[in-house]
Amino acid sequence: MRAALNAVRPVDVVPSPNIWHWPDVYEVENRAQDVGGAIWSALRSECPFAGLDVVDVGCGDGFHLPLFASSARSVVGVEPHPPLVARAKNRVAPLSNVRVVSGPAQRLPLDDASADLVHARTAYFFGPGCEPGLREADRVLRPGGALAIIDLDGAASPYGPWLCADEPRYDPSAVEKFFADNGFSLQRVTAEWRFERREDLEAVLRIEFSAQVAERAIASVEGLSFPVGYRVHVRRKPTGLISSR
Repeated sequence: MRAALNAVRPVDVVPSPNIWHWPDVYEVENRAQDVGGAIWSALRSECPFAGLDVVDVGCGDGFHLPLFASSARSVVGVEPHPPLVARAKNRVAPLSNVRVVSGPAQRLPLDDASADLVHARTAYFFGPGCEPGLREADRVLRPGGALAIIDLDGAASPYGPWLCADEPRYDPSAVEKFFADNGFSLQRVTAEWRFERREDLEAVLRIEFSAQVAERAIASVEGLSFPVGYRVHVRRKPTGLISSR
């Protein structure tokens, strides 16, 4: 019955404009992102997950699952797009402490209080409108567990202005206010994106942006790397009721 309730309905899912259509190019992007491990360092500092149960929401083709699995007790990747679910399952097949399930962030196919960390990276949680996913994350978290949302920083150059040029309705200040109003901390992180070949860098920017913005971005980047700003938001589930006495 629960599986039926959590079956993915098209209305629940906004198609990803990059990994859904170009998963092989996105794999190149994933390998190039955060080559120095700045995001992982920030995440481990805020939410140590060694020996804990982790859920990765919007896990795509499972790129981050093996790293979580290297120290977590268990890892569940949740992804709504069937082709990516298949790719993720293939990636983690050798790992005994990882499983991948199909479902949207708004209706996670997981039991109540079954996770210590719910993680989402550049997936679903983009500010106002993501409240159903926030409620679901709270449902599956144990008391004291953490919801960690890692997203691109629209206020940080050079990537932020490219993003805002492509999405004029996207307001970085409004997004940050939304998370602050909902009890999240904020840590800004600068990661380095570094590619092995110039053609890889250009291919990645072309799947991330419209043609005009992509060409502008490509022209502004010299060499094989550039910095990208991220926001790391964390909120912990309360451990119990607080008495007013």
